[in-house]
Amino acid sequence: HVQLVESGGGSVQAGGSLRVSCVVSGITVRRYCLAWFRQAPGKQREGVATFHSDGTSTYADSVKGRSTISKDNAKNTLYLEMYSLKPEDTAMYYCAAGYFGGSVCTLNGGSYGYWGQGTQVTVS
Repeated sequence: HVQLVESGGGSVQAGGSLRVSCVVSGITVRRYCLAWFRQAPGKQREGVATFHSDGTSTYADSVKGRSTISKDNAKNTLYLEMYSLKPEDTAMYYCAAGYFGGSVCTLNGGSYGYWGQGTQVTVS
């Protein structure tokens, strides 16, 4: 079965940095679209960052310039590094995987079939 397990969340002060990780099993990350989403209570789920097949990444405007998505194919691990954190970044962060074939990886959560349990990031 496919399993995605996030870790690395926690409580940080505004302006700080954090890296969350997602260990993926059951699939090889090099063949799947991988993305980070987040959801705060009462808010709509928001796509944060994803990879495209050409190696470029797409970031939500809210995190652009202060986030970096990366992956380690050998470790089947996806990362999201965030800098200059703001209270508005407080949310449960989820990693997701989906196989789109030749399609572009998107930030549409409905396109992803596999999800982790989430890791909480709280910025005060």
